[in-house]
Amino acid sequence: MLGHRIFGKRLGIVGMGRIGQAVAQRAKAFGLQIHYHNRKRLPHALEEELEATYWESLDQMLSRMDIVSINCPHTPATYHLLSARRLKLLKPSSYIVNTARGEVIDENELARLIEAGSIAGAGLDVYEHEPAVNPKLLASDRVVALPHMSSATIEGRVDMGEKVIINIKAFLDGHAPPDKVHPAMF
Repeated sequence: MLGHRIFGKRLGIVGMGRIGQAVAQRAKAFGLQIHYHNRKRLPHALEEELEATYWESLDQMLSRMDIVSINCPHTPATYHLLSARRLKLLKPSSYIVNTARGEVIDENELARLIEAGSIAGAGLDVYEHEPAVNPKLLASDRVVALPHMSSATIEGRVDMGEKVIINIKAFLDGHAPPDKVHPAMF
């Protein structure tokens, strides 16, 4: 029953929006080195506050991280962002944590690489073909799998309900809803 300490390890955050920044804040408290890849670089002051290093090249970042946290949305541009080719860039000692969207990772390749020992393991809350989960991932003792419940808190659900009310009210008042889904997302 031995593991590794996370203090001093390199965390690569893919998607440094609101959630990615919250992950960085929490990880910083545990002594992880924060690295990130994002469509746009954060303002310098925010990078300093988070003690975060920006990587323009996702490939270069992935090859150097101990833990990779996926926090980007699923869009046509992010479908299989972590493709078979990119997953092979990870070190055999690396872990992937995905609480964003399952489609961002090539799940079959992830399962194959974990089974082969080419990736140390994964923590997953989302799956490419939900509600179905790749049986190899479920069978692996190196995968922690949750049933898409990362937002399952009373406070989180109250916040979601309030967002719905705000969006409906904005629409009924003749305004664009603040959380409008754009057709380009599909």
